[in-house]
Amino acid sequence: MGALKTVIAIIFIIVCILLVVLVLMQEGKSAGLGSISGAAETYWGKNKGRSMEGLLVKLTKIMAVAFILLAVLLNLNIF
Repeated sequence: MGALKTVIAIIFIIVCILLVVLVLMQEGKSAGLGSISGAAETYWGKNKGRSMEGLLVKLTKIMAVAFILLAVLLNLNIF
């Protein structure tokens, strides 16, 4: 069982590094004064779910869930 805990710990470290990288790759959410007049409503603003930014958000959510599940799994002391 010690080998399984080691493998899960290595996966946990990889998920942690990927989560940090994904968060750092995302753009800031502040649109500045352009958001007051609606200038932020561009093609990229409307289709953000299909862009690279949308993909980064989805991957960040998946990695965050994996991070939480692995952290709980490692602290259960069943290994």
